[in-house]
Amino acid sequence: MTASPSPARKAAIDLLDQVLDQGRPLSENTLLDKLTPADRAAAQRLAADTLRGLERVDRLLHPHLRKKPVTRVHNILRLGAYELAQGGAAHGIVSDLVEIAAARKATQSSKGLVNAVLRKLVETAPADWAKGRIPRLPRWLREPLVAAWGAQAVANMERVHFEGAPLDLTVKSDPEGWAERLGGTVMPGGSVRLREAGQVTGLAGFDVGDWWVQDMAASLPVQLLGDVAGQTVLDMCAAPGGKTLQLAARGADVTALDLSASRLTRVEQNLSRTGLKARLIEGDALDHHGQYDAVLLDAPCSATGTIRRHPDLPHAHKGEKISELIGLQEAMLAHALGLLKPGGRLVFATCSLLPDEGECHIDTLREERPDIEVLPLTAPWIDDKWRSSEGGLRLRPDFLAAQGGMDGFYMAALRKA
Repeated sequence: MTASPSPARKAAIDLLDQVLDQGRPLSENTLLDKLTPADRAAAQRLAADTLRGLERVDRLLHPHLRKKPVTRVHNILRLGAYELAQGGAAHGIVSDLVEIAAARKATQSSKGLVNAVLRKLVETAPADWAKGRIPRLPRWLREPLVAAWGAQAVANMERVHFEGAPLDLTVKSDPEGWAERLGGTVMPGGSVRLREAGQVTGLAGFDVGDWWVQDMAASLPVQLLGDVAGQTVLDMCAAPGGKTLQLAARGADVTALDLSASRLTRVEQNLSRTGLKARLIEGDALDHHGQYDAVLLDAPCSATGTIRRHPDLPHAHKGEKISELIGLQEAMLAHALGLLKPGGRLVFATCSLLPDEGECHIDTLREERPDIEVLPLTAPWIDDKWRSSEGGLRLRPDFLAAQGGMDGFYMAALRKA
């Protein structure tokens, strides 16, 4: 009796189909709910790593394909090529993927192709993979980034993207102590970085809520608000909640606003685990009213700064919604300024690498709003090369590359006269 193919491999191919055929990012999947935690983690890792190295994967396959196969067959081959290139057990990989091809009427006629191509790769894939160049970003994104930051900077970002991301934790207190306890390193701004984390929920401090997972770059906008203890603060697009937790841990009276009820549920779960408190409101940020001492607006954006953690993004999207997002950011920034009390502070941030989603908004604001001051940034953790000409901070994945890089972010601190 033939054993069933690995559930993780089958699910990984389903995820690749979702991204490369349907244009839906991995974060939107509902395909893994019935898997065991171990299979779920394996499927996500296989899909993400295949996408991270997709250019190399396709170069391995190209000499063995007379024409491009249908998407699912192509993705079966892609997963197999990736696993073989990493030195995986050839018999199990090929056998599983032939069975997965045979399981659907639309792909069963291609099981011979899958078998033949993957068997040709068994001996050559690891060496050919190692010779490949660092995978490049798709042209729709690479060209504007080269125009903004230069070809060498973009090549450096691509190298960091390809290496993936370590695990960063934001701790309630004592980052040095937690770094020693967990075998990590304290990063600028106080995040604790772990190179080999293993299962997150098994780490010391998780169950009692002493820390939460948050990229070091994403933890910095809250710090630009300064002392918020006892102040009313609106986290305007709160989910998944890392910044809400930071604000609450710093003693703020936090209102966490988000359009998505399901994402707010995640914020609520994290607040419960960490023993922190915030007022949660489901709603459209542009319809929200009130007056606050401070507002944090981490605005919806292209998320191009998070590719080292989310390698599916440049493949799921083609930049078609960026102009729409820029308009939304402009509207949200104007509305957020209207929610400030006189003298109130606002931090505007986006996890984008595109100046149109960051620096350009502040340039425009300086021209059109004389009542808004761009605050000087004096925090000791700021590296001068992160500063941008209009007074904000531009963070890029290639900064601190030797320590694992960081997400790309733009942030600026503003004050209402």
